[in-house]
Amino acid sequence: MLNRFAKFHAFCTFLLIIAGGLVTSTDSGLAVPDWPKSYGMWMPPMVGGVLFEHGHRMVASFVGFQTIILAIWLWRKEPRKWVRNLGVIALLMVILQGVLGGITVLWFLPTPISVMHATLAQTFFCLSVSIAIFTSKWWKEAAAPVKVSGHPWRLFVATTAAVYGQLILGAWMRHSGAALAIPTFPLAFGHLIPTLSTPEVIIHFSHRVGAVIVFAFICSTAGMILKRFSHIQELRNPAILLLVLIAIQILLGGYTVLTQTAVPVATAHVAVGALILATCVTLTIRSFRIFDTRANVNNVTSPIQMTVRRTA
Repeated sequence: MLNRFAKFHAFCTFLLIIAGGLVTSTDSGLAVPDWPKSYGMWMPPMVGGVLFEHGHRMVASFVGFQTIILAIWLWRKEPRKWVRNLGVIALLMVILQGVLGGITVLWFLPTPISVMHATLAQTFFCLSVSIAIFTSKWWKEAAAPVKVSGHPWRLFVATTAAVYGQLILGAWMRHSGAALAIPTFPLAFGHLIPTLSTPEVIIHFSHRVGAVIVFAFICSTAGMILKRFSHIQELRNPAILLLVLIAIQILLGGYTVLTQTAVPVATAHVAVGALILATCVTLTIRSFRIFDTRANVNNVTSPIQMTVRRTA
């Protein structure tokens, strides 16, 4: 039951990211100018931008309530102290996220605070996904870690870091008004490298360069998994998913520009970015459970361990 609730919590957190993306895509961040109430009410008329902004607050409140339940549940039933601590961290993060959301409104959407708010949302989503993995039956019953040649988990960590950095750049681009600083795609003003004439163009082009870097990391990660560890379902399936998601994300990025940040396309771009990051986090966590990162390893005897040893 605990793991099911953790999965539901992660799913609702993903919906919260979509709700936040809708607020930015529809430029509804100041549709409700006060906080924590909306026009002095807990339930204002849900019309215009209020629908998106107050709707976002309602989803955030629901996820916050879930996080309280999750933290208490973990603290009472989870025997591993470090997992219980993750529940506490999640609770502290959701409180901080609420405060940042309020500051964002009361201070009229300052870009640094808005970027912090968006970045923390992605971080919180990854933490929610991590708790769901750590409380799963697979994590508790997986075979003992095995040794393989090299350190494949390092590539997973690097890929996750690259995606995380790219999402920060994307948030900065959206909240600084640079989403259409380069209005053409795939070329920039007809050139491969545009004249970096304004801060907005620099931010936008940096995001495009980041996309190329992330694409290279994901292809390298997926290629390595499919070549060396395709027999390990817990790694193969996320690797294939990453390839599908990055292809969709590139298309969405291009269409976001070509459609002049149409609301469905821009919001989907944010959502798929979150899924890519969560998938990378899942791969990284699973790799630490499957592979032995120590210098010395005892003899391996399980069938899956022997298979990994033969293919490494």
